[in-house]
Amino acid sequence: MRRTAPEGHGPVRFGPPLPEDGLPVLPELSAVLAAAASRGAHEPVGGGRALREAACGHWDRRGLHCDPDRVAAAPGSHALLLALTAALGGDVLVPRPCAAWWAPYARLLGRPVFHVPTPPESGGVPDPYALLETVRRVRAEGGDPRLLVLSVADDPTATVAPPELLHETVEAAQGEGLHLVSDETWRDTLHDPHDTVLLSPAEMVPDRVTVVTDLAGALLPPGWPAAVARFPAGADGEDLHARVLDILTALDARVAAPIAAAAGYALGEPEAVTARVAATVRLHALLAAEAHAAVVAAGALARPPRSGRHLYVDLAPLRPALTAHGVGDAQELEDFLSARLGMPAPGGHRFGDDLEAPRVRLSTGALVAGSDTERAECLTSPTPLELPQVHRALSRLKSVFDDLRDEARRWEPPR
Repeated sequence: MRRTAPEGHGPVRFGPPLPEDGLPVLPELSAVLAAAASRGAHEPVGGGRALREAACGHWDRRGLHCDPDRVAAAPGSHALLLALTAALGGDVLVPRPCAAWWAPYARLLGRPVFHVPTPPESGGVPDPYALLETVRRVRAEGGDPRLLVLSVADDPTATVAPPELLHETVEAAQGEGLHLVSDETWRDTLHDPHDTVLLSPAEMVPDRVTVVTDLAGALLPPGWPAAVARFPAGADGEDLHARVLDILTALDARVAAPIAAAAGYALGEPEAVTARVAATVRLHALLAAEAHAAVVAAGALARPPRSGRHLYVDLAPLRPALTAHGVGDAQELEDFLSARLGMPAPGGHRFGDDLEAPRVRLSTGALVAGSDTERAECLTSPTPLELPQVHRALSRLKSVFDDLRDEARRWEPPR
């Protein structure tokens, strides 16, 4: 059984951050933060009552009833996943590929991490048969798999797992006694919410799923770290919640009081926040669709993005051109494309894919360029893709991939 370990090529131990939206901070959020700036006292570990109640209201509106005493807040989802992994113990299972920050926290605790393949149609949720086979093999080798981390709206692939796949995978995990952590950071960024069905695993197995949401996905700027976790009902959920709070206490992982105020306001979803979220999703859906069309037209492979602010691109069909440029693996591809595009293009090895596979995650936030005024204009323009700064960024992206397509054709052997 091959165990995932840090590669020896390049600084792969440090994963890229969540894709940003590239937009100015919502003025109403800035006002709430500024009004709370004089609050110098600590928030309690796990978040104050007001923040936890706001998180419950947020989940209630999404069909996930929740009790404030079964919620924990922390300065980012990283702290929550670290605490959950430490509290649950055992080996960790994650999809391949997966969010760049999932596996390092298990390794930090000395926990083995095993990647499970995902089906062709979507990422974020392991193939159920591959999951069962992985669990069987890990146990046969003396391992102790206890935790499966998954994401229905996925980073890095920007796909949304279909409900039937999720049902099969959740049933398989439940049958093997695994606890599930559902990272739902991107659930509110569906590009076409009327044509995309998103179910939470917590709706299927309420007593075996902990939901984690990083507010940087849709509600807060990434520089204002805040995340919330919803624990299952029942005695096991109560015990897990208590252990996680103990670990967060040991880490002194508290949300800063001004950020807690902003997070509570955002979770309450007033009109200003919901309007900004909707406008941001519309903008990034347009950008993602345009970027996807550009890379596919150049001969690269990418699943159509359905959520988030990113897309995941496989450049295997363009390998002849990459080889001519001395690009032989994902780290070299990351360096090459980041320089060519003038934007971060983290390689697939950072997300658990093989180093040899020429894959990258592209973020649409990098296509929103210019001053604060110009970036804000992207939200209000009826044709944001035609704005000069956006048009330039998209043209550069198309040019780089078109050049690779043309070079690949020149290097193809004659038939």
